[in-house]
Amino acid sequence: MVYAVIKTGGKQYKVREGDTLKIEKIAANAGEVVEFNEVLLLVQGESIQVGKPRVESSKVVATVQDQGRGDKVKVIKFKRRKHYRKQMGHRQYYTEVKITGLFLNNEQLQQVAV
Repeated sequence: MVYAVIKTGGKQYKVREGDTLKIEKIAANAGEVVEFNEVLLLVQGESIQVGKPRVESSKVVATVQDQGRGDKVKVIKFKRRKHYRKQMGHRQYYTEVKITGLFLNNEQLQQVAV
């Protein structure tokens, strides 16, 4: 089992090679390769490396699949008997990425047979 915990956009994600996830929007076009250098945890079989705060010389490489916007979230503020009602909506931008590799010391980590 090989996985990593990365930090991007103020959030943390547990990722494996081949995973597809939606993250906060980053400036990259579809098809571009992006690297995430803020690796907080790296697990390869029985070997666990915890960063303080990051695991040094490690990175996660991903390919941008798509740019988009999420579903609309409705925000309603209401106070009864006060003639106060406010209604708003919000759609968050996202970037969809597919994880293509986990690297430590410029060597790609492979699945360990257990």
